[in-house]
Amino acid sequence: ERWSEILARNVSHVRFLSEDERLALLRLTQVFLEEKNFEGAGGFEVTDEVRVTIAAQACLLLLGRSADMCEASVYPALQSVIVYPGEYVARLEEYQPDGTVYDGPEERYGESWAQGAVVLSWEDVRFGAADPAAGENVVLHEFAHQLDEETGESNGVPLLPSPETYAEWARVMSREFEEFVRKVEFERPRALRARHPDLYTQLRVFYRQDPAEWARP
Repeated sequence: ERWSEILARNVSHVRFLSEDERLALLRLTQVFLEEKNFEGAGGFEVTDEVRVTIAAQACLLLLGRSADMCEASVYPALQSVIVYPGEYVARLEEYQPDGTVYDGPEERYGESWAQGAVVLSWEDVRFGAADPAAGENVVLHEFAHQLDEETGESNGVPLLPSPETYAEWARVMSREFEEFVRKVEFERPRALRARHPDLYTQLRVFYRQDPAEWARP
């Protein structure tokens, strides 16, 4: 009951789910919280509200596959979620077009590590969870990277439902990627479906969800 109260208060997506979907989300959240370690950084104290708010949003991406998971491990490569109170500074090493390398600080609100961790800003977590229309949900963004990395590589080709789906995935993603990044993200499903129907179809097949039918943004 306490978890349901936290979700109702903090995670606006939940109000668009059916009762069965909400129960499935709570089950996945329970597995997530049993398996993963949460760590506060920058003096931040991790509470149940923080853990449940983050875990439930991460598990939204798994909701369409929950019947197949049988309460098995979720995000199997992930070990820890590190939470800062707000934006934090990390070191960035980036190759520039002219061949030089930028090596210096960068402000961030989230990142996904292939080594088994996700880093998040709690301030940005709360902002993204409260307003789906903003299209800036840091938890969905970083945990989508975790799904991508389940193949062992972060290359934009996650584990798809069947071998036959890879060719169509590659064709659509190659065509749509640049415009997709520039204009709209999956966090605004109705806009994405209207402007990029092929791309929306590929994401719907992968996540086994149709959020344009239940989300209001």
